[in-house]
Amino acid sequence: MSEYEAEASYSIGEGPATRVSLSLPEGTAEAIRLRVGKREFSAFITAAVERELRGQILDEYLADYERRKGPVSAKAQERARRVFDEVFAEDGQWPAAS
Repeated sequence: MSEYEAEASYSIGEGPATRVSLSLPEGTAEAIRLRVGKREFSAFITAAVERELRGQILDEYLADYERRKGPVSAKAQERARRVFDEVFAEDGQWPAAS
């Protein structure tokens, strides 16, 4: 367990803002600025990262389920994604990434 994991007490999307250094290709950064403006840049990155983390958590769950129970159809995977989104959207809280 890393030092960060031992100190982490917030779930995805929770806690005070913290400043981090981020390197992006200039073209990507410019495309974000053009799309959302300079003032919304951090919010855009935050939403994108949170979406990616939630997707990874669900992918991990589905992979674990497949190891235990066998293949999951594309239709069932899509339903799981919708249910996962609905359940955690209701709570307004997402689990921590593993």
